[in-house]
Amino acid sequence: MKLLSIAIPCYNSAAYMENCIRSLLVGGEDVEILIIDDGSTKDNTAAIADEYEHLYPSICRAIHQENGGHGSAVNTGIREAAGTFFKVVDSDDWVNEEAFQQILSVLRQYQEPASDDEALDMLVSNFVYEKQGAKRKKVMNYRTAFPKNQLFTWEDVRFFMKGQYILMHSVIYRTSMLRNCGLELPRHTFYVDNIFVYHPLPHVRKLYYLDVNFYRYFIGRNDQSVNEQVMIGHIDQQILVTKLMLGYYDLGKIRPRKLRHYMMQYLEIMMTISSMLAIRSNDPENFKKKKELWQYLRKQNFPLYLRLRWGFLGQGVNLPGKSGRKIFSVCYKITQKFYGFN
Repeated sequence: MKLLSIAIPCYNSAAYMENCIRSLLVGGEDVEILIIDDGSTKDNTAAIADEYEHLYPSICRAIHQENGGHGSAVNTGIREAAGTFFKVVDSDDWVNEEAFQQILSVLRQYQEPASDDEALDMLVSNFVYEKQGAKRKKVMNYRTAFPKNQLFTWEDVRFFMKGQYILMHSVIYRTSMLRNCGLELPRHTFYVDNIFVYHPLPHVRKLYYLDVNFYRYFIGRNDQSVNEQVMIGHIDQQILVTKLMLGYYDLGKIRPRKLRHYMMQYLEIMMTISSMLAIRSNDPENFKKKKELWQYLRKQNFPLYLRLRWGFLGQGVNLPGKSGRKIFSVCYKITQKFYGFN
């Protein structure tokens, strides 16, 4: 059994996928790299995947499938993974070599736990926003939230700052836990990486935080899904993902109090992003979609609606009228410039 399986969803990724693959090869024989060609048609993505499988047959596997979107490729990775642990690395991103070796060293300690109490379900590390043209690179770390270099539970979690969220770039999950929790991402849908991180959380018992800048998250291409105009164009998919995540917030199944609080905070930012996109679009149809989303939450989970709607961000995105939308938009642009997100 491999120590770590890494899935690379690839769709017409020939221009940059080799940089990603090469950064992962330093993991050596402990690592399985699943290069998932998601029905690419416009370039030689499939051929590159096959080439790396030929060059590194004991490390790389090329998997070709009909186009199903990012979620479908991740589902394939989870299903095909032979590693004890599992990670997703997008084809335009890469990892730091030194940090990678430290990650693998920690995972080796927990590959064969002596008991369930010693089983590691989720390893968290830092990621770096590699924003094109930016002089200052923002690092997402979790020093205020997690104890370092030790196995811990949700009750040991300290304080999450605003904007400090566990994202796909941060996590490595135990493969068996992902399979057992029933995670299945929707096909042909953007922004499912939020579901990938969020859905398994109630099933995570033991965590480990390694304070290294491992994952390099590239942003800045105009065609990226996280580009603001692209996100506005896909607002229906953003809202769909948000609704699905609202359905995962089940107080009866989320026992640790600090986990409940964190998951609620995550939903707050998802509602804010969906609302923000509607406001930034300046489209009356999207204003209606924003209103419908909040009504949906009110109907589905009224106590959660009260917490989110009358929180600071909920009030901000629901300021009344054209002037309210303008005020929020100005505040958003200031925040965007300060934090450096796309």
